[in-house]
Amino acid sequence: MEYAKPLPAYLVTRYHGWRATVYSENKPWFKRLANEGQHPRVMVISCCDSRVHVTSIFGAETGEFFIHRNIANLVPPCEPDGDHHGTSAAIEFAVTALKVSHIIVMGHSNCGGVNGCHSMCSGTAPELDEETSFIGRWMDILRPGFERVKDIEGREAQIRALEHQAVRISLENLMSFPFVRAAVEAEDMTIHGLWNDIATGGLQVFDGEKREFVEI
Repeated sequence: MEYAKPLPAYLVTRYHGWRATVYSENKPWFKRLANEGQHPRVMVISCCDSRVHVTSIFGAETGEFFIHRNIANLVPPCEPDGDHHGTSAAIEFAVTALKVSHIIVMGHSNCGGVNGCHSMCSGTAPELDEETSFIGRWMDILRPGFERVKDIEGREAQIRALEHQAVRISLENLMSFPFVRAAVEAEDMTIHGLWNDIATGGLQVFDGEKREFVEI
């Protein structure tokens, strides 16, 4: 596998810095994690976007959050068809094996995936409509959300609403998984929808009763 190259020097330097400080100062904790396994109380489904730093926002320690990232923090509907389903597998593991108490779907502002979905559904990104587009086929999950917001005046307002829809549709799809629904109905687990404004540091939570996002 000659195409696999050595790690960039700046990452090697950062690793040695982490090993000499964070790890060195917390060796017993890391050994406990290694020996006893992980026992996170929370699963977080967030976007791949490098600007979304969930553990930093909540001050989470190593081993506290079970985090799954994908494009636009989407949860697909439950489809046990034998294909590859990374997000669905992560949810199944979190709920049935780790027994998490909470699942958080966290959207964010200026999401490139949501913007791409808007462009695709508006007809300005035909390349995403190609069957060979992994991004396009993944963003099909959000198409129903576009139909809900397309009549809102102004592209920027539509995209902000579509970012919210990415969270809402994911919450809806979560409940299509039998093991998720069973855990929620048994009150063994709760699900939550959040949206983070990267520029202001604001955080909104979806209120299921009001059916709207409210500032925390």
